[in-house]
Amino acid sequence: MTIKFTSDEMRYITFFEGLTGARIHDCVINEDSNMITFVVKKGDIGLAIGKGGSKIKKAKQMMGKSIEVVEYSDNPIEFLKNTLSPARVKTINIIEQEGRRIAMVTVEMQDKGVAVGRKGRKIQNAKKLAQRHYDIHDISLT
Repeated sequence: MTIKFTSDEMRYITFFEGLTGARIHDCVINEDSNMITFVVKKGDIGLAIGKGGSKIKKAKQMMGKSIEVVEYSDNPIEFLKNTLSPARVKTINIIEQEGRRIAMVTVEMQDKGVAVGRKGRKIQNAKKLAQRHYDIHDISLT
């Protein structure tokens, strides 16, 4: 699946790659929550975050936006776990329902709020990334 980036996304990707040295696979800008999510190549998460979160802090300061970093995976289940982190995911089943792919995700009871995020931001972001990368139309949390 090919992702077409907007000029803003391209600008943020170029800046973040230059700052961190991490290779960016995807970028999602959420204007409502003033947040950017970068999907980094597998193995580049440490580069993107930096020692003690230093690179993330610098990027936040310079971009004036909150930054979230997710590690890419060729495996949709592992990728979904990464998008919902730090929530502890117990199981993920991807099912077909009426011609649509749906991820049924079970998280630790005490982590449900973490998986949903403030104002549902985290789960909405995970849904958008799952759709863009794996044609998964919805995520159902249990």
